[in-house]
Amino acid sequence: MIERNKADAPLKVLIVGLGLIGGSFAASLKASGRPCHLLGFDLREEYIDEAVTLGIVDEGCRDFAVAVQKADVIQISVPMLAMPKVLANLKQLDLDGKVITDVGSCKGSLISAAREIFGEVPDNLVPGHPIAGSEKSGVSAAKTGLFKGHKVILTPLENTDPDALALVRSLWQSCGAQVNAMDVKRHDEVLALTSHLPHLLAFSLVDTLAGNPENQDIFRYAAGGFRDFTRIAGSDPTMWHDIALGNSEAILASIDRFTDGLEDLKQAIIDQDSQALQGTFERARSARRRFASMLERRAYMASLGDEHNSCVTFVAQSGGSLKGELRVPGDKSISHRVIMLGALAEGETIVDGFLEGEDAMATLQAFRDMGVDIEGPHEGRVAIHGVGMHGLSQPVGPLYLGNAGTAMRLMSGLMAAQSFDVTLSGDKSLSSRSMDRVVKPLVSMGASIETSEGGRPPLKICGGQSLQGIDYQLPMASAQVQSCLLLAGMYAEGKTTVTTPGIVRDHTHRMLSGFGYPLEVDGNTVSLQGGGKLKATNIDVPGDISSAAFFIVAASIAEGSDLLLTHVGINPTRTGIIEILRLMGADISVLNEREVGGEPVADIRVCYAPLQGVEIPQELVPLAIDEFPVIFIAAACARGETRLRGAEELRVKESDRIQSMADGLVALGIEAEALADGMIIRGGKPFAAGTVDSHGDHRIAMAFVVASLKSEGEIRILDCANVATSFPNFVRLACRAGLTLSTEGIQA
Repeated sequence: MIERNKADAPLKVLIVGLGLIGGSFAASLKASGRPCHLLGFDLREEYIDEAVTLGIVDEGCRDFAVAVQKADVIQISVPMLAMPKVLANLKQLDLDGKVITDVGSCKGSLISAAREIFGEVPDNLVPGHPIAGSEKSGVSAAKTGLFKGHKVILTPLENTDPDALALVRSLWQSCGAQVNAMDVKRHDEVLALTSHLPHLLAFSLVDTLAGNPENQDIFRYAAGGFRDFTRIAGSDPTMWHDIALGNSEAILASIDRFTDGLEDLKQAIIDQDSQALQGTFERARSARRRFASMLERRAYMASLGDEHNSCVTFVAQSGGSLKGELRVPGDKSISHRVIMLGALAEGETIVDGFLEGEDAMATLQAFRDMGVDIEGPHEGRVAIHGVGMHGLSQPVGPLYLGNAGTAMRLMSGLMAAQSFDVTLSGDKSLSSRSMDRVVKPLVSMGASIETSEGGRPPLKICGGQSLQGIDYQLPMASAQVQSCLLLAGMYAEGKTTVTTPGIVRDHTHRMLSGFGYPLEVDGNTVSLQGGGKLKATNIDVPGDISSAAFFIVAASIAEGSDLLLTHVGINPTRTGIIEILRLMGADISVLNEREVGGEPVADIRVCYAPLQGVEIPQELVPLAIDEFPVIFIAAACARGETRLRGAEELRVKESDRIQSMADGLVALGIEAEALADGMIIRGGKPFAAGTVDSHGDHRIAMAFVVASLKSEGEIRILDCANVATSFPNFVRLACRAGLTLSTEGIQA
């Protein structure tokens, strides 16, 4: 590795090729304040002079060998077809103790050239590729912040020196980039599809239209969509010539895939196939939104180091009361299940009230990826064209489920029974949560599932397995585990029976019955026979009581409040929040009770009432397990002491909700003691102003927003981006209800 006479001596970094990327790298390093001496070399001497004049490099070098001798790090920033010549020149020089890296868009051709020139890829070569750029070129276009917030992909080999890798990574991080790791071949395939193909299409479209005799009229009347799509056709032709040749194999494969899709679209237009056209456009729109969300949330690739997420911060002002009428978004648990069962049913299922949050949309997108035509959502309406129990197709890649733990656990049961292999992946938060509670019983049914260490995602599920029904006793009450095994049991030979040690949500039982699948329910035991079918139906998803819970507590603690929440699901396995608050003295009326699609629904009126601390009955714990973050806020506002025991499941949610809430309450001046399975809260005084960390947990973020109603000043809640997973438009609805809430960062 690098050896220097003085430990604090500036790192000497040589930029070979002073164009947009090389110049921006040098400028960004200089602006970072990192102690570096920046050297610049280019075959065009005017570029060297310009880089020195602009202050982009500290020293211009006209002799390549002398420049390399001075350098500790050599970054090759030349066009792809020029890289072999640079490598050949480097081979003639002493490279001992030096690190070599590059910025090329094609890694396979670089690796091949290095092997041919050096005999093997040098261990001090760290291939790299910044995913950033501009239509402008040359050193004059260099930009200090070009890489800030953008990804840089490094593609190390097995023999790559770890110290060299760490140094290159740290240099890019100094430029503000987010550094990721990827296999060489996979990098070239992904970039061919996401970057190279779009650029070539833009070049081809503009070139084709420019050759049209009526091109002046065509371009004169071009709208914004044409300008947006063809903007990248203004990029450097030499660079894209080199990329087209350097990554030709992957690019040709991507062109073939695109051509097949274009032919399908052409045929659908010829055939006037409305469903095929609608399906294509719906899938594309949904995928575009989904992928944009993934990119914004920095969840696209595995990072080489600890990645700092740019998060949403909620800023909640003190005071306020809630009045009027609200309808909260559709129930997340039901939204997940209706997509799964509707996709496997025979016929068309129409869904109203579907939750358009990220978690439910992840499930919807997963089934689109397996060939199911799904129209919408349009203002909560979704049309699912079911493919039957055995009609799913193998997805082209992993099914990305974001932060949707419910989706991953339930889908693991369904996917274990399919004829094809599939991988279920998630974001950083979901990937840290063990899935052993579903994996172990599924394996006992005959499933073949690989996990990461500790049972964590991704789950690699091998298809074609013959499942056998089991009689399973859950070690702890969990609707997700029970549902997972029942869904797998539909495909298993014989009978599957699942018994829980306590009451759990029965949405799956009710929905299976609604889709015509027979099952037996005896207390806490549910059984079904494998080999049945699902029939399409219509579902009106009620408002999610877990979402309503924040407003129920808010109206209970804010003086002068009188709020009506309409069309809320009051499934008896979910109403613990109402029963617990009533024990504390809350004024809650359940009105207009009715049944919709097999689920009980009602309107809920909440008026302010002074609350009193209670010992929460353990039989109510499973009926309110997701609502405890906001129940803790109610307890902090209640006079006296509130005790919760028997809720150890809160430790393994999106965060450790016991510790996270206790820490936040203490930070706001509330006496709170975290227990192994619950909490003791001594309430009755206002929350202090302050800052709390939600730890990326949507329910904790929203709970502390409610606390602002009884606070002495502003409450800032960090890391709130995940609120969109369960409650899209929470900020807008909270403000409409009477809270004063704003956001900083990416809007949720």
